[in-house]
Amino acid sequence: MDFKRFYSLNFLGKLFLSAIFVNAIPGKILNFSSQTQYIVSRGFPEELSILMLIAAIVLLISGSLLLIFSERTKLACSLLLIFLVPTTIIFHLVPFQIIALTRNLSLIGGLLIVIDKSIDSSRNNNSLPKSKEIEYSDLNEDN
Repeated sequence: MDFKRFYSLNFLGKLFLSAIFVNAIPGKILNFSSQTQYIVSRGFPEELSILMLIAAIVLLISGSLLLIFSERTKLACSLLLIFLVPTTIIFHLVPFQIIALTRNLSLIGGLLIVIDKSIDSSRNNNSLPKSKEIEYSDLNEDN
């Protein structure tokens, strides 16, 4: 394992970005029944609400762990977006909650930027030509 990456700005940025998702996990697990009832109050059947909450917990845990500890950044951000986009629409658009809505839109923007950067870096790494060592004699036209 390369520990140098844990001392980079990239790691620090991913750690800070994931902090809000990591912070949401314990409340969803410890208050499972009240969280389920809140989803039910938004008009979803109880069975579906339980499945939605389980899916949210799985997405939050897997997305956060992948974002912090792996190089699978695109997958990690995609999992967190699968959680965040519907959550924003269902729980913060109606009734209109400006603070929660703008916070989530900011997080969505940050996750999209991370995905874009990871796509760019993988393209750049794959398209770099292999370096070839050049001898001084190769530069000399007289040879």
